[in-house]
Amino acid sequence: MIQKGSVEQLLYKDNMNQAYKQVVKNKGASGVDGMKYTELADYLKKEGKNLLDKIRCRTYQPQPVLRVEIPKPNGGVRKLGIPTVTDRMVQQAVAQFLTPEYEKLFHPNSYGFRPKKSAIDAVKKVAEYMTKGYKWLIDLDLEKFFDKVNQDKLMGILSRNIKDGDILSLIGKFLRSGVLVNEQIEETIMGTPQGGNLSPLLANIMLNELDWELEKRGLRFVRYADDCVIFVKSEKSAKRVFESITRYIENKLLLKVNREKSKVVRPSELKYLGFAFSYTSKENLYKPKPHKDSVKKFRAKLKELTKRSWGVSNAYKRDRINMVIRGWVNYFRIGRMKTVCQKADNLLRARFRMCIWKHWKNPITRYKRLIQLGVSRGIAAKAAWSHGYARVCRGKAVSVALSNVRLKQYGLISIEEYYLKSC
Repeated sequence: MIQKGSVEQLLYKDNMNQAYKQVVKNKGASGVDGMKYTELADYLKKEGKNLLDKIRCRTYQPQPVLRVEIPKPNGGVRKLGIPTVTDRMVQQAVAQFLTPEYEKLFHPNSYGFRPKKSAIDAVKKVAEYMTKGYKWLIDLDLEKFFDKVNQDKLMGILSRNIKDGDILSLIGKFLRSGVLVNEQIEETIMGTPQGGNLSPLLANIMLNELDWELEKRGLRFVRYADDCVIFVKSEKSAKRVFESITRYIENKLLLKVNREKSKVVRPSELKYLGFAFSYTSKENLYKPKPHKDSVKKFRAKLKELTKRSWGVSNAYKRDRINMVIRGWVNYFRIGRMKTVCQKADNLLRARFRMCIWKHWKNPITRYKRLIQLGVSRGIAAKAAWSHGYARVCRGKAVSVALSNVRLKQYGLISIEEYYLKSC
């Protein structure tokens, strides 16, 4: 319980310093005032004391967030709100102060945006429930969750555990700060801006109500932010639970379930946090693997980074490619994907060879480079004066000159080797 007068603990020097450091570490774009994160220190030297006094006196007013629309892979856009760096720091301070208290209240099967929990933990838990025989799943999709949160409902939930009016007032101001769209300020009477430092915690506080309702009903579930899967053992139970939980979400939490995307599925049909799941009879368990859509996006990214028309050096391309490989493999490494990695390696090497081939530019240079790399004069000459990047780079001359070993020596990561090493 956060008692009256706790705002002073929130504004304690160590908490505010930690919030400042986190905002600077996160970097991020400027908000509506144009202040960069690199300018925050100078601002706080001049206005830091005044800022704290305004929060104490409830005269602090957050500025509107800057609306940014991020295209979704399947169409549509995701609306993000970018607060000013000052507001981000205050939001971060509030989140840091509230998190320890709410961590005591959160359900263990909630994994999103929580200390020492991750999406991978959620995926493992999903596979565990499947293995235990819960083979009918309710895949819940909340329609535009961050935009649809009822602020009065959220503030009511917060007031159960926060008895300090100054902190509640501050959170309410962030919720109602407005959004700048095309130089016009729009009111935010619903939702919690996706992109603010405080929003993930507020989302978990709201959906913690759902978690404990599911627990009260004796249901197994896994939730990561607004991605929730409920597990039952029969189709009849799944349909019944789907309808009753939908009524609870819409009537009690005042949120909206997307009935087009929410569905009852079998384990082989589930896509969760980028993963699919398959049963191995030999081990008698379900194991995660990258979903086909995740693999498709990964391959598309590799193709994008190996465009011959991209006017950067091959060393720069290599470094960007390696960064993407490390990130993708580190996320999906708990999944079975040796074959996926092998195929992606073949694609990547073929395209990277074409990038190098183009960089050599003219036939004379290509001829000399091939000879330097151990290709006979006759084969080198035939390749150097041939046309068609794909055909030539699949041929013997380029494959020998730019072998897998040489590409590795150049610093290009083998996806398969990195995966086997990581897992």
